Amino acid sequence: MRKILVSFIAASLLTGGLFAGEASKAESNKAVAQAKEQAQKEQKKIKIVKEAVEAVALTHKVLLKLEKGDKDKAIKDLEDAIGKLEVVLSAPNAPALIPIDSAIEIVDYPGSIQNIKTALIAAKALLEEDKVQEARLILDTLRSEIVFKVVSLPLASYPAALKLAAKFLHENRIDEAKNVLNAALATFVEVNIITPIPLIQAIHLVEAAQSMANKKDKKKTLEYLAEAKLALKKANALGYVSESDTTYEQLEEMIEKVEKEVKGKNRAMKLFEDLIEKLKEFKEKAVKSINK
Repeated sequence: MRKILVSFIAASLLTGGLFAGEASKAESNKAVAQAKEQAQKEQKKIKIVKEAVEAVALTHKVLLKLEKGDKDKAIKDLEDAIGKLEVVLSAPNAPALIPIDSAIEIVDYPGSIQNIKTALIAAKALLEEDKVQEARLILDTLRSEIVFKVVSLPLASYPAALKLAAKFLHENRIDEAKNVLNAALATFVEVNIITPIPLIQAIHLVEAAQSMANKKDKKKTLEYLAEAKLALKKANALGYVSESDTTYEQLEEMIEKVEKEVKGKNRAMKLFEDLIEKLKEFKEKAVKSINK
């Protein structure tokens, strides 16, 4: 039964999809591209501190030289690493966390809402059999998000650890120095800012629908609104929650009111504005910042 379920998910992903119309697909892809571009702009604002990066690289070199038994060269590299961090420490208003790396990861689950439900059934079945790791392989695919990662060096503790390791080396306490350095390398702080892609798509699709409504193109207006509802359903099915007082159900009801107005006298401009405002507020409060 378990193998059948997993195989079914793989097969359904090949045939399932979220967006029906080519125009809707294009608008959704455009939304993701714009969000990625914005994330890249934010990434460029992160000032990677060269001295801190070099100090980390030297820490790794120290460990390698200690493995080779070259204590004297290890001490020299360690002193160089400490010196580079002293430069950072001497800067006015030096922050507690010094960025040493950043990255952007985009993961977009390709399947339909039914695919998600099927995957959850399979994962639950595996968990009931205590197949935790196999269930995790399925659950890890259930993501549709842009992740902005920043890795930072803790300035309060890292230089002190290097100095302690240097003291141990001078005292020929090699193993203790290695332990301190390995522990220091494990203290980096990773912050992941997670933005759900379906919510980005829903906003963009409603904005595109508003533009089509202005052009009196009811067909495309309704198509985009229908796909915006599906995007919200996908976000909900994937478990993305928002701290907003607005719920998924209320957002869908607002879209349905706009659809009704578009089908009628097409006096939906104020409804569009209110809907877009609510969607943006909902999305902002669904963005999560996770420390690792």
